[in-house]
Amino acid sequence: MPPAPAAAHAQAREHLLQLLEPIVAGAGYDLEDVTVTSAGRRSLIRVTVDADGGIDLDAVAEVSRLVSDALDADAEDPGSPRALAGAYVLEVSSPGVDRPLTEPRHWRRASGRLVQVEVEGRPVVGRVVEADDAGVRLELERGPHVIAWNDLGRGKVQVEFNRPGDGEED
Repeated sequence: MPPAPAAAHAQAREHLLQLLEPIVAGAGYDLEDVTVTSAGRRSLIRVTVDADGGIDLDAVAEVSRLVSDALDADAEDPGSPRALAGAYVLEVSSPGVDRPLTEPRHWRRASGRLVQVEVEGRPVVGRVVEADDAGVRLELERGPHVIAWNDLGRGKVQVEFNRPGDGEED
């Protein structure tokens, strides 16, 4: 009996993470996530990539070609998950501003941004000054504060229309 669609997609996701991570890393990017969902008779494969300094359209096109080539080659492997058999639609993109900050690299990339994060069960809002091996340094209303990684919850970048130092007129 074949696995239920949700289980098949979970198996396909794990397979794709293992398949694509070295390919994306080899191109100089971070594989943030892969999702697999049904889209009629096809599978919809969403691949999210990022890099220090962000990612532009040329980079997305480069990664999309590499991922597509890897998926096409993998489809011919009899050991590939059934959810990846047949036609698929591929979407490659970078994470949006709503991506949670969960990894040290996410926090480093958010340097200078206003974030909200749960610390010891309480919401804290501050600006990311830096992130290092010890944790994250936030500039809070009461001054700078270093929060260790194990005390840090999931962060979320706050959308600012007028960030300090942006667009100041002379």
